[in-house]
Amino acid sequence: MSSSSIPHKTQIQLWALAAGRCQFSGCNTLLIGDLVAGKEDGKFGFIAHIVADSKNGPRGDESRSPQLAKEISNLMLMCPTHHKLIDVDHADDYPEDVLVAMKREHESRIEMVTDMDADRAAHVLRFAATIGQMESLVSTKAIFAAMPPDRHPAERRTIDIELSSEIKDDEPSYWTMQSEHLRRQFARKVKERVEQKEISQLSVFALAPQPLLIELGTLLGDIMPVTVHQKHREPSTWKWQLHQPAISFNVGEYSGPKDAPVALKVAISATIDDQRLRSVLGENVAIWSITVDEPHNDIMRRPDDLAIYKTHLRRLLDRIKAHHGEYSVINIFPAVPASIAIETGRARMPKADLPLVIYDQMREKGFVPTIKIGS
Repeated sequence: MSSSSIPHKTQIQLWALAAGRCQFSGCNTLLIGDLVAGKEDGKFGFIAHIVADSKNGPRGDESRSPQLAKEISNLMLMCPTHHKLIDVDHADDYPEDVLVAMKREHESRIEMVTDMDADRAAHVLRFAATIGQMESLVSTKAIFAAMPPDRHPAERRTIDIELSSEIKDDEPSYWTMQSEHLRRQFARKVKERVEQKEISQLSVFALAPQPLLIELGTLLGDIMPVTVHQKHREPSTWKWQLHQPAISFNVGEYSGPKDAPVALKVAISATIDDQRLRSVLGENVAIWSITVDEPHNDIMRRPDDLAIYKTHLRRLLDRIKAHHGEYSVINIFPAVPASIAIETGRARMPKADLPLVIYDQMREKGFVPTIKIGS
């Protein structure tokens, strides 16, 4: 049955439920208008039957076809390509249950996104320190898809901070230069807009060396709402994997002499042997730590684990200051996912906490100091 024989009211209802987009999984093409061609009032979608309106059609059935011919539960909005795919080219590959699942997922997603209040709108901050990393952050579609149900994009463009340099990270001036570039871009692109009340909350997507991620966290602070996201390798997505098991953090405290140099080991994505810290700060170093039993690169899967980590770190920073005194410096040795690095910086309270010296692992050199935060 053609769309002309489907009641006009039902057609309008389907277009609304689909938000005018193709319901084929992974397509989502907007089917209303063609601004490039100037056909702003054009409609390019097809209303397709899941169970054909004829027993001889795709997925047709002698008794069910006439019963479902005008039922909206049996109708999908499709672009021309996918309409032809499911009805002509590869009809046998798309049985009824597959198409029903596509329709359900699409309409549920549209309902969830459009049901969000305006106060859930967040500006998207993308941060990368090399051209290659920024290329990994180019897909705004993947980034925007990772934000619901807690947030949705406040605008279609993103706020981009990209640090590129011909100087290598093993050269003395690299970290000073990159730190300065980060602070200047952040002040111009983010801080000014926050002060002008253009930005009220941020969703952060970042790939960069850990010292720069930690410094970004200190710039973001803990004053306005910030949602930090994590890029996962398997599956390759920015979406949180909510049903993964919780991370069990191990917090190690030091109880020796108070005047020892202070090291904070944060080993979540890789193991850090204590001797590596002693080779940098001496045998009498005071080692405090947050670790996990089985560290690996793809460990950070749930936002709840980020919150728990931040609570552990906040308490540990207070304990370090109480034990070593307010004139000490914390030498931090991180091996962490990007989201943990950012939250490490956000957890620091500038007026209350001790200064940080952030170390980074250099090939054939071991840990070397990079950026200092606080005076």
